[in-house]
Amino acid sequence: MTRTSRRAPRRLLAGIGAAAVLLAAGACSSDGSGGSGGSGGGASGRPTGTVTVFAAASLQESFTTLGKTFEKRYPGTKVAFNFGGSDSLAAGITGGAPADVFASASPRTMKTVTDAGDAAGTPATFVRNRLEIAALQGNPDHISSLKDLTRSGLKVVLCAETVPCGAATRTALEASGLKLTPVSYEQDVKSALTKVELKEADAAVVYRTDVKAAGDKVEGVEFPESAEAVNDYPIVRLKNSGNASGAKAFLALVNSAEGRKVLGAAGFLTP
Repeated sequence: MTRTSRRAPRRLLAGIGAAAVLLAAGACSSDGSGGSGGSGGGASGRPTGTVTVFAAASLQESFTTLGKTFEKRYPGTKVAFNFGGSDSLAAGITGGAPADVFASASPRTMKTVTDAGDAAGTPATFVRNRLEIAALQGNPDHISSLKDLTRSGLKVVLCAETVPCGAATRTALEASGLKLTPVSYEQDVKSALTKVELKEADAAVVYRTDVKAAGDKVEGVEFPESAEAVNDYPIVRLKNSGNASGAKAFLALVNSAEGRKVLGAAGFLTP
């Protein structure tokens, strides 16, 4: 056997080994799964996998709509939402709950996350919201002002002061010089609204977006003191996101013209 013929198999084996390494590397690069069950994006940079979004309860309708838009735009993706009181969501995030995006109903609750070092970048306000009274359908108690809620015998529910809706209500009451003792404090704005929808309460102080989402189930009553308690809603990608590309794409959708249209239709204000 000549020297040339002895070397040929070595070259062949080396070529096969190199090809195997390249194939393995390619497989690794396409598998970007992370802690939240998401993915780092496909070879094209398009988002893939699951994007987990923790969002204030008042964002439920508009974000659910945007989630469907996102999944349609990026086939193969899924947006998993956790809606609730912003303070509870923030506590979950700082406690290690896997999430990619956090949208809070107030800068104060967002600060809990940023102070803990769990935010990737600086949170940005994407919408604002203001309070409104949700009265029983048809407004049988003829509620026309915040002061009317202090009437004897009227069953009023408020959001707990630890959540943004409750903190804003306290600010509005202080601005008007009123004192109000509710029959219950609820842990998020949807729970407060539900009490009125089920006729377990005569009225609740919630966000205007929630009154609008309830349709004809309640009667909305505006009051001027709400201007003293407008809430900014910040949003941020989370530092320990398991799906960074998906989180960035969802943030881009929220801040796009299409996102602003959906949020505006829900009653949110432009920041």
